[in-house]
Amino acid sequence: MTENFDTEAFRAALDSQRLAMGMTWKEVAAEAGVSASTLTRMSQGKGPDIDGLGALLRWSGLRAEMFIPAKGSKKKEAEPIAQITAVLRADKSLNRKSAEAIEEILKAAYKRFRGPEK
Repeated sequence: MTENFDTEAFRAALDSQRLAMGMTWKEVAAEAGVSASTLTRMSQGKGPDIDGLGALLRWSGLRAEMFIPAKGSKKKEAEPIAQITAVLRADKSLNRKSAEAIEEILKAAYKRFRGPEK
């Protein structure tokens, strides 16, 4: 496990998903769109690159936050504007430029109307 992402737990969850689907690791790599070497590196305790992580999360239906260890007693939540940005970027009905334009408007409004700095 790294400090920021529990690769071992992620790989174990992927393995459970793989077994439940009756697949080999080679089939997982092909279906997820990652190289077999990505999965081999993970079996050696190394984390996947960001594209590999995204592809494996998408393939498995797992959520990245399940593998991010909590630090301290409070779980940090993303700021509302960050959550809105993520939702806009995931909206299939918007192209990238449209999402960026809406983000720009929302960020300006958010900055203008939010309460005092924390």
